[in-house]
Formats: sequence, C-alpha cells, structure tokens
Amino acid sequence: MLRLMREDLDVVVERDPSVRGRREAVLHPALTALWTHRMAHRLHTAGRRLPARLLARWARRVTAVEIHPGAMLGRRVFIDHGAAVVIGETCTIGDDVTIYHQVTLGAVGWWSDNHRPEGARRHPVVGRNVILGTNATVLGPVTVGDDAIIGAQALVNKDVPDGMRMLAATASGRRPGRPAADVIASIASAGSW
Repeated sequence: MLRLMREDLDVVVERDPSVRGRREAVLHPALTALWTHRMAHRLHTAGRRLPARLLARWARRVTAVEIHPGAMLGRRVFIDHGAAVVIGETCTIGDDVTIYHQVTLGAVGWWSDNHRPEGARRHPVVGRNVILGTNATVLGPVTVGDDAIIGAQALVNKDVPDGMRMLAATASGRRPGRPAADVIASIASAGSW
C-alpha cells in the first residue's frame, strides 16, 4: 500500500506542471481522493462495506471526487483537478491512466441495469495508458482499449479499440446577424438534453 501511495505521489509531481515537488503534491485534492479510495477499496473487498462507503463519502465531500469503493483502480492513475469526477462500482481502470475533471465512468441507468444478472458489470473497463479528457462520459459495460484517448466532452457508449481517439464535435462559429441553420442545435449544450 505504501509503495502504491508513493507512486501516486510521484505521478502528481510528474504530470501536473503546477506542482513543484512532493510536499506540494501531498495537498493535491485528487491525491486525497485516490488514497482514500485505496483504503476504502480494501475495506470493501474485505466485506466491510459500511466503513468503506463512509470513507468514500468523506472523500467526496472534501475533494469533489466520487469513487465507489468497489471500483478497481490501477497503478499510477492520475486525476487532474478532480472536481466532479465520478467512477462507478464495477469500473476497472488500468495502469497509467489520466483522468481530467468532470469525467464520468458510469452505468447506463437503473432502468437498464436492474435487468442485468446479479454481479454483472455495469460500468466501463478502461485499459492502460488511456487519457480521459475534461467532461468525457463513458457509460455502461463498455471496454476502452489500451492507449485510447477519449476527448473532452465525448460521449462513449460502445467499445473503443486500442489506440483509438474518440473526439467530440468541435465548436464552430458564425457571424452575428446570420440565421443559424438549426437554432436548437446552435444553442443546446451537452447537458440540455
């Protein structure tokens, strides 16, 4: 456990250019969430679900990062900024993964998941060396292959092959005074549907 925590600390120093050393890295909010999760996960797998959930709840309140104690996180996972990151119970994350803020690794929803067999996977499996961009959303029992990149604001609900880049549409501009071809599409945001 101490070796994992040291690796987590070193990853913050290595991947966050705003952090100038290990002492400063200790204060990184995502590191607090990650370390708390590692303890909560051990409790969860030992059958001590209530203390595990209490630890996860405390970490969420302090860091704004929500990681279910049942989720399995690999080595050297880096959560940059961390605010509004959600990682579901049956999610598995490989080694050397970078997760930016507002990423959701979630289930499809109770209307679908309640019909899955007991113990079935409801959340994504994320391979090694994956980058999950800001506000990326990966839903359901999908697999994101090794070395894949999920771009900012991308919505993924199907398997992603190794090395694939899944990118959301890029914003486009138009001059004022010209009517939009599709008014609804031009004013709607990802969260408005």
